[in-house]
Amino acid sequence: MRIEKHPILEFQKGAKIKFLFDGRELEGYAGEPVAAALHAAGVRVLSHSHSHNRPRGFWCAIGHCSSCNMRVNGVPNIRVCIEPLAEGMVVETQKGRGRLDV
Repeated sequence: MRIEKHPILEFQKGAKIKFLFDGRELEGYAGEPVAAALHAAGVRVLSHSHSHNRPRGFWCAIGHCSSCNMRVNGVPNIRVCIEPLAEGMVVETQKGRGRLDV
């Protein structure tokens, strides 16, 4: 689901691009938040709580909480609600608190 028309706001769409989410190829618009592209593709669960493993989705949508932390291009704890989508990006559901693979 995407907001195509709004009575006050205008949305500038970038070029349509492809990215990977948990091994699946999806499409979105360059520069839009990763979470918006995922939501438009039907992805509602972005992470899980650490203590109770409950699903988390969009919450604040301005980068202040950790409900949307995911691995992006191998880097954990990226807040995808404010991360711009780029061609070929690899987005993965993050397990646990997120650790760097070094």
